[in-house]
Amino acid sequence: MSSDPKNRISLPLRLTTDAMLTALALGIWFLEAQLPPLVPVPGIKLGLSNIVTLFALFRLGPADAAAVLLTRVLLASLFGGQAVSLLFSLCGGLLAFLVMWPARRIVTDRQIWVAGILGALAHNTGQILAARLIIGQSAIFAYLPVLAVSGILTGLFTGICAQEAVRRLRFPPRFS
Repeated sequence: MSSDPKNRISLPLRLTTDAMLTALALGIWFLEAQLPPLVPVPGIKLGLSNIVTLFALFRLGPADAAAVLLTRVLLASLFGGQAVSLLFSLCGGLLAFLVMWPARRIVTDRQIWVAGILGALAHNTGQILAARLIIGQSAIFAYLPVLAVSGILTGLFTGICAQEAVRRLRFPPRFS
């Protein structure tokens, strides 16, 4: 959030906004889960819910983006019914957030696509690290170049979508 007092929003509006963005991210996650795989390679998907996380990060700030991300990951894992997906999603999502957060200070609102790519690459790396923990084989790292290529492409797409949302939407809402 901005340090300028006139740009701050009230706590109830902030919580409501975070809840709305979480619901949107969860809905996008659910819709994406219904789509057939883009390619016949396991683990490659668009990651469309990251559009909402990036939007929250650049429009509201890191605390709100982290709240939206963590709540979406926990609820998606509960609704998805797969406990192991929680580990993969948390590792990927948290590492992506930890990379996108400092990138926010470097890139402009016209370069959010860069943060999208960095976040996707970090997400894939986090998931590979989670897989390494589960299977106990370092051979899983051979899969990282395939995920890196997909991460660049999908991160570019989600980053451009988030960039356009930040550019076009007046947010958070003002009721005065």
